[in-house]
Amino acid sequence: MNRFKPALALLAAAVIGSLPVHAQAKGDPAKGQTLAGACAACHGVDGNSVVPVNPNLAGQHGDYIAKQLAEFKAGTRANPIMAGMAAALTPEAMADLGAHFRRQKVRAPGAKNRDLVDQGRKLYRGGDTTRGIPACAACHSPTGAGMAAQYPRVGGQHADYTVAQLKAFRAGERANDSGAMMRTVAAKLTDAEIGALAEYLAGLR
Repeated sequence: MNRFKPALALLAAAVIGSLPVHAQAKGDPAKGQTLAGACAACHGVDGNSVVPVNPNLAGQHGDYIAKQLAEFKAGTRANPIMAGMAAALTPEAMADLGAHFRRQKVRAPGAKNRDLVDQGRKLYRGGDTTRGIPACAACHSPTGAGMAAQYPRVGGQHADYTVAQLKAFRAGERANDSGAMMRTVAAKLTDAEIGALAEYLAGLR
């Protein structure tokens, strides 16, 4: 496990340092709160979605939210609904929305299957060196809090959403990950492992 950490840390630093200016903008949470009304139907009034297939945005890194919105708008990340929502947003508005949701407190949906949680914990924290799978915690932190724009908060996320994203990375349907890192990792995961990781992450706070 440890042999992955130095390389991943260096990669994270390099990627974050090369991010465009709009993704690093601080944003105005008050302006973001005004804009967030349009997001409430799918993501909840405070960024905690009541629909498991829609992600929780509460507590997410503002830089990451701004980056994803920019990529939805540009078509780098494909989603027709989000493309429409992001179409009229300026980089400043994206940063404002990110700043707003970053301040909200995530309400973790919680894990439901203890056996899956144990399996997911082992894979998340330790990876599988025999199959070239690094520990998820190396980039997303042991608590699931992530870091800056490139590595999102994954703790407290709906399991259904996490499963969908990991499968999309595995299939190459989502390809906005730097250096194809997530696609490379997800390609080595089985459906059972994806389910276990998702269950574990749903209970992290």
